[in-house]
Amino acid sequence: MQSGRFITVEGGEGVGKTTNLDFIEASLRAQGRDVVRTREPGGTPLAESVRELLLAPRDEQVSDLTELLLVFAARAQHLEQVIKPALAAEKWVLCDRFTDATYAYQGAGRGMDMTAIATLEQLVQQTLRPDLTLLLDVPVEIGMARASARSAPDRFESEQLQFFEAVRKLYLQRAEAEPDRFAVIDASPELPVVQQQIQDVLQRFGASV
Repeated sequence: MQSGRFITVEGGEGVGKTTNLDFIEASLRAQGRDVVRTREPGGTPLAESVRELLLAPRDEQVSDLTELLLVFAARAQHLEQVIKPALAAEKWVLCDRFTDATYAYQGAGRGMDMTAIATLEQLVQQTLRPDLTLLLDVPVEIGMARASARSAPDRFESEQLQFFEAVRKLYLQRAEAEPDRFAVIDASPELPVVQQQIQDVLQRFGASV
């Protein structure tokens, strides 16, 4: 039985997830919440090993199905070892990406069957879904410029512009389809403006639980 709250932060490359996750975690703790911060793929030693497999550039072609199954394998371990126990202990879980990213990257980006993703989602998660998803959104050109200035690209960041346009479009479609769960944050302005938007959402969400 889920007793805590599950918040996910989504977005494409260069939207400022890490900086804003720090801000969100601090804001939740200031509200007196017991926060478990984690990420996907990853969150456990085994799932972090899968993350390394997924992100490392390699000469061998990774099939789309292999990528999808690895993502959900890591998620299954993450859920059982971290997310479900934390929620049952009435903690607030703050996760850097979750299944919306799978629909965006593997579904829209790779062009995989959304029904197959939904089937795996049901198998691995059953009824568990995030209570709140903050979608940090910027135009792809801005995000890629930020990402390229930050570090050497990983296997996903090396994709073409068209891939990331598809990712962003799918994210926004999901946000439009589930307005009660998603809050879209315009991550284009200066950081204080972005974080004020986030703070407003967190205050409304905290007041409703």
